[in-house]
Amino acid sequence: MAHVSESIEVQCPVGEVYNQWTQFEEFPRFMSGIEQVTQTDDTHLHWKANIAGRSAEWDAEITEQVPDQVIAWQAIDGATNSGRVQFQGSDGQTSISVEMDVEPQSGVERAADMIGILQQQVREDLNRFKQLIESRGEASGAWRGEVEDGETRS
Repeated sequence: MAHVSESIEVQCPVGEVYNQWTQFEEFPRFMSGIEQVTQTDDTHLHWKANIAGRSAEWDAEITEQVPDQVIAWQAIDGATNSGRVQFQGSDGQTSISVEMDVEPQSGVERAADMIGILQQQVREDLNRFKQLIESRGEASGAWRGEVEDGETRS
């Protein structure tokens, strides 16, 4: 399994950064290779991607979500992956830290992982997210609910 760890500093308040990140259906705007994300309910997403020239689809469940702090997920069908995004804000700035584990699905994906292409892709995706939120200055929407062990909390 490939492990990716990347961080970036964003010049926007943590609330705006977190709120934008919760707009999963907008991920194709800044994530290369992601063609579509459909949120089916508060904790489930369907992903369509083109990875190393190969189409892939998977369903993921949000396992943990705390406003302005963390969003974690686990694939439940299709391409195997999981991860966690943490947000830390201070003085109008936000640090975003991404930890991801991905199971390469083909020899091409395994080779790409070995030479660091996945790590580079996540770094570039974070840079595009930074440009998106900093150019807007505010989120296009928000979901402020909480999720614990895959269940929405009130």
